[in-house]
Amino acid sequence: MIQISESAVAQVKRLIVAEPGAMGLRVGVKGGGCSGMSYVLDFVAGPSDTDKVFEQDGVQLYVDPKSFLFLNGTILDWSGGLNGKGFVFNNPNATRTCGCGESFSV
Repeated sequence: MIQISESAVAQVKRLIVAEPGAMGLRVGVKGGGCSGMSYVLDFVAGPSDTDKVFEQDGVQLYVDPKSFLFLNGTILDWSGGLNGKGFVFNNPNATRTCGCGESFSV
């Protein structure tokens, strides 16, 4: 399961309005980054046939099966503090993360 915090739900709802045709947020991982894997976020029209779908407070998250192996248990949060604004992945599967929090390894 992947969860999304109240602050992240609010930001997704705010941002999705500017994305014509978008119905949800695709969450995934790809190879790259200084720690080996990078997080990917993208507004999309809907899930693919094999995606796992999670919904929280009216926000739908779509995760492909491969990415789900690395993201299961993750909480997607929003940080608006002094260090900058952006989505933050609290991933219990990550054994190491880079300083900017945009990549990880397992």
